[in-house]
Amino acid sequence: MAGERRFRGPIDLHTHSSVSDGTESPSQLIRAAAAAGLGTVALTDHDSTAGWPEAARMAGEVGITLIRGMEFSTRERFTSVHLLAYLFDPSDAGIVAETARIRAARLTRAEQMVERIGADYELTWDDVLAQTTEGATVGRPHIADALVARGLVLTRSEAFAGILHWEAGYYQPHYAPDPLFAIRLVRAAGGVPVLAHPATRGLAHMLPEKRLAEMVEAGLFGLELEHRENEPAAKVRLYELAAKYGLAVTGSSDYHGTGKPNRLGENTTSSEVLEQIIEQGTGTPPIYG
Repeated sequence: MAGERRFRGPIDLHTHSSVSDGTESPSQLIRAAAAAGLGTVALTDHDSTAGWPEAARMAGEVGITLIRGMEFSTRERFTSVHLLAYLFDPSDAGIVAETARIRAARLTRAEQMVERIGADYELTWDDVLAQTTEGATVGRPHIADALVARGLVLTRSEAFAGILHWEAGYYQPHYAPDPLFAIRLVRAAGGVPVLAHPATRGLAHMLPEKRLAEMVEAGLFGLELEHRENEPAAKVRLYELAAKYGLAVTGSSDYHGTGKPNRLGENTTSSEVLEQIIEQGTGTPPIYG
């Protein structure tokens, strides 16, 4: 089978580099994936494809298959919904315009949050910039890292549970498109859309089935159900809905280097599902290392 020839080890379809909120450069991430025994890894930085060229070069060097992707920020009413997009054309005009708008909104939102936090804590915008790399999509994880560097919290997790929690009074939303729009945009760019960790908030806060059906109609390919943050009862229900609507199921680590406890390959995707993604993804090819 093609999957047996191409994909010699486990398949992890959700990771982040320092281009967004990971702590490793794209090349460091690819080396780490190879060292962890992965055969295939997807680079899915938030709203950015800037890490693709560096990751592609390293994938060829270490002999690992790279699936080029992105985690697309969308919003369903007041709830953030993340969409993993695989193998789309990064030069597509719609994708370029929308991700530029999202990144700009993220930057403005981060500046506003830092201004609010700075009124109560010793934190400046320069502190945050010191935690980013050139061209990175600046977000709350960078603010968290700045809080750690300042000694105001011990870890990113502590920052998100405290100062950066929405109830703390410093939270600021940012622009993100409707998920139906984003799904159609990804498909128009030759990509394959998968809902990222859709069961993190439990059954009571899951997307309604009617809305999921609309997403399927718009071109949704699958659900990332094997993910450490998905709550068990909601995950069981989503497995039922995946079967009902013919959605593929993926598994991933959502690796962020030292930025999260998630480890490479802790959840994986079958080669059969990856073959379907590659068959449907016409915007950019995989890199077979």
